[in-house]
Amino acid sequence: MSIPQILDIASTGMAAQRLRVQLIASNIANSETTRTKEGGPYRRKDAVFQSENLGFSGALAAAGVKVASIQTSQEPFLTRLEPGHPDADADGVVSYPNVNPVEEMVNLTEASRAYEANIAVVRAAKTMATSALEILRVQ
Repeated sequence: MSIPQILDIASTGMAAQRLRVQLIASNIANSETTRTKEGGPYRRKDAVFQSENLGFSGALAAAGVKVASIQTSQEPFLTRLEPGHPDADADGVVSYPNVNPVEEMVNLTEASRAYEANIAVVRAAKTMATSALEILRVQ
C-alpha cells in the first residue's frame, strides 16, 4: 500500500467522524427543543457509515468509509407533565426530544477518539515517508 492510499483512507475516516461530531453537537444543542419547523420536538440524528471503494485493487478494493445516510431516530419522545408549558397538549403533557445527553457525550468521546486514531495514521504515514526520503538521500 502506498502512502497516498494510506492518506486517502485516513482522510475518509476523518471526514466521516467530523460529520458525526457535528450531528452529536446538534443533538446536544437541541436536547430541550420542543418545537421545530417540521412540527413537534427535535428528533435525534445519527450518521450511518459504509465502506467505500477508493479505486484500489486487490484486498483494499473496499478501503475507506463514507456516510451512507443521516438517520433520524424514530424512538418515542420523552414526555413530562408541565401544564403551564406553551407546547403542552390538552392534558398538560409536553413531548421532549428523544436525545439522551449522557449517551451523546459517550458518542462524542468515541467519535473524537476515532478521529484522533486517523490523525495518528496520517502522522505515521508522514514519518514513514520522511524516513524513506532520508534513506534515499543517504545513498
